[in-house]
Amino acid sequence: FCYVSLHLIVCFVLFCYLTVTIEPLPPVVMGDTVTLKCNFRTDGNLREIVWFRVMEGGTSKQKIFTYDAMFNTNFSHMEDFRRREDLVYQSTVRLPEVQMEDDGPYECHVGIYDRASREKVVLASGSITLNVMSPPISISVEAANQPARFSLYEAQNFTLVCIVTGGKPAPVVYFKRDGELIEVHPFTSTEKVENRGLLSAMDNQPLISRELDDTKVQKSVSFLGPYSEPVRLDKDRPQRSYMSGVPGQEEPSPTTEVIPETVISREFPRWVLSSSPLYYFNHTQSELHDGTMEVQAMLTWHLNPQLDNEALFTCEVKHPALSMPMKAEVTLSAPKGPKLSVAPSRAKVGDTVHIKVEGFQMGPKANKVFPEPLFTWTRVGGPLLDGSEERFGKVLVLERVPAELNGSMYRCTVQNPLGSTNTHTRLIVFENPRIKKETINLNCKAQQHPTHEISKGILDKLSR
Repeated sequence: FCYVSLHLIVCFVLFCYLTVTIEPLPPVVMGDTVTLKCNFRTDGNLREIVWFRVMEGGTSKQKIFTYDAMFNTNFSHMEDFRRREDLVYQSTVRLPEVQMEDDGPYECHVGIYDRASREKVVLASGSITLNVMSPPISISVEAANQPARFSLYEAQNFTLVCIVTGGKPAPVVYFKRDGELIEVHPFTSTEKVENRGLLSAMDNQPLISRELDDTKVQKSVSFLGPYSEPVRLDKDRPQRSYMSGVPGQEEPSPTTEVIPETVISREFPRWVLSSSPLYYFNHTQSELHDGTMEVQAMLTWHLNPQLDNEALFTCEVKHPALSMPMKAEVTLSAPKGPKLSVAPSRAKVGDTVHIKVEGFQMGPKANKVFPEPLFTWTRVGGPLLDGSEERFGKVLVLERVPAELNGSMYRCTVQNPLGSTNTHTRLIVFENPRIKKETINLNCKAQQHPTHEISKGILDKLSR
């Protein structure tokens, strides 16, 4: 009789045996060429070798290689069954440029003839799991909950999100500030960040510190308007509140504003946090359809525009499939000096005018404004052409401008959590000769014909 195990078969009567082992492999990187080696020892006659790839959690197998000894004479055959001969064999399977779908278990099945009868085949097998690693394919850093307004009088939480996709196993993600590793504290929810960060900072030190602020104001309580709304100190410039419907707050009339053709202004915070911020770290990971991972790492702290402006934050990734860390960098930057363009440059009555923010005056460390700023357009002294109080976006579109808009002033407020800036431009509208000529012709016809006879013609021209 024969005793059968996974790797060993021993025939006690005829003293035959078969052992099968597969050489272990370390994790391999996607794209490498891998060789699987199956070693087996026996004193019997070889019948066949079959390699399988196990799929779908072991429910199915795919045959990837077969060797049939009946049609191959390269192997030694024993002539005398009574003479014990110990033979060692090795079967190799080469997998070129392995991909993620090659990850998983493989099996090597070996069959030898039973000494009692060549009609019977004794089988043994060995297995190995191929672990294919995939390096991350992309990394990016974004600001959460943006675009957002600039807060002049209170601190606000700010979160950087580092998104890493394509790694297997999941990579290790960490943050640096100006090249130095950031010491972080773990958290599990936004609520915990607010409780442990904002409240603890307020308990340790007053949020508003007038002695440390370059724009300090003596007797600050006296500068609070109705309902404790802060009042701008620069009275010579127009005031705008984001609170609508508050009694006692009115838009300044055009006669109270004396604004040059282009004005650029900066707003600075009235508060300063003197202590070093506490950084809170959290990360989540999810499996993608191809078996790789996507990791989102979040860094949250109290933003201080006076200290964090032009600070360099780096998200770095370590992974066993990478020879050096992968990284993405962002420089926090407040918007400064927006540059406006007006098209067409010589607008005429009836034209559609586009006023667009073309760029900014950048500092020595930043090459773009980050996070993405919020653009708000208003008209000084009145509503916009469509009747709205403000419009959002990088471009303000004025369709079919009338002559009444000649000389009107438009304000663009650009802001992100690090700062706010205003710039103004005046719209000059020239007469349109074509419209003027048509108006003269219509006036002449009105003198020669009754009103009801030319009303249809007027409507046709206006529709065109």
